[in-house]
Amino acid sequence: MSANIRLSMFEIVGSPFCVASHDGEKVHKHLDAALIANQDVVLSFHNVTALTTAFLTAAIGELYGTFSEEEVRAQLKVEDMEQDDLALLKRVVDNAKLYFKDPERFDKVVEETQGNEGDESQSDTGGATQLYLNR
Repeated sequence: MSANIRLSMFEIVGSPFCVASHDGEKVHKHLDAALIANQDVVLSFHNVTALTTAFLTAAIGELYGTFSEEEVRAQLKVEDMEQDDLALLKRVVDNAKLYFKDPERFDKVVEETQGNEGDESQSDTGGATQLYLNR
């Protein structure tokens, strides 16, 4: 196995704000290629001041649809993350593993939850995630 690939979120995104899913997709492309090539990756969050679940889901969570948990754990490391951001990453990873274990069930719960919201916003699926996790 070759030396670690080091990816700077700040450099890839071009800003300290890692918030948009399309920026997460940029990171995901790098990660996907490295994991396919069986290379180890260190993700640096140095100089990142804002981080969202949308970004982390697109960048890292989607890996669980292609790679096993063991592969991701063995090949991907993060550094320079604040404790709050590490907790956010853990939540994203946990949800991704649940989703990719049974995507149809997860999608059904989201659909049912959105159908029961009546006049409430249709874009907030946080409740669906909670329903799924509590089953």
